[in-house]
Amino acid sequence: MSRTSELRRKTNETNIQLSINIDGEGSSDLETGVPFMTHMLDLFAKHGQFDLMIDAKGDVEIDDHHTTEDIGICLGQAINEALGDKRGIKRYGNSFVPMDEALAQVVVDLSNRPHLEMRAEFPNQKVGTFDTELVHEFLWKLALEARMNLHVIVHYGHNTHHMIEAVFKALARALDEATTIDPRIKGIPSTKGML
Repeated sequence: MSRTSELRRKTNETNIQLSINIDGEGSSDLETGVPFMTHMLDLFAKHGQFDLMIDAKGDVEIDDHHTTEDIGICLGQAINEALGDKRGIKRYGNSFVPMDEALAQVVVDLSNRPHLEMRAEFPNQKVGTFDTELVHEFLWKLALEARMNLHVIVHYGHNTHHMIEAVFKALARALDEATTIDPRIKGIPSTKGML
């Protein structure tokens, strides 16, 4: 069973082509036009063992908002499509990841009930030229389009880059756990009989 997806989304603000292999090896081919997001998505692919390709062109001359948001939309849609009916998956994932002085926790439920709960206070409004408020924007659109319940907690940290990096690594590991096929699980992992 191939758990892959490829899609394209073109608007007046962005043009994005994206593909993902849930059961990959952690390889990435990324061109986002937003260097900090490229770095975070590279970490996401590596630590989640996802093969991820993104070619994004956006109106970054205005700011990084549209591109970051639309990558979240596309990645969420691709994950949802690649998982199909979610038969046999573990469904839940939880990961704590330290990055030097920072500690992040991400908990995922691939429930088909999208929600984002985020507890993170970043010390700085920017990392380089990247607006740190866009982390929430990306995660909310990802959760919405992947149809997942996503909880993100940064327990502590001083360096904004380290804190965000820990979030993306924890997200990758939690999602990898949640998408894992467990041979003991027969059918859909819900007493409702569907997700």
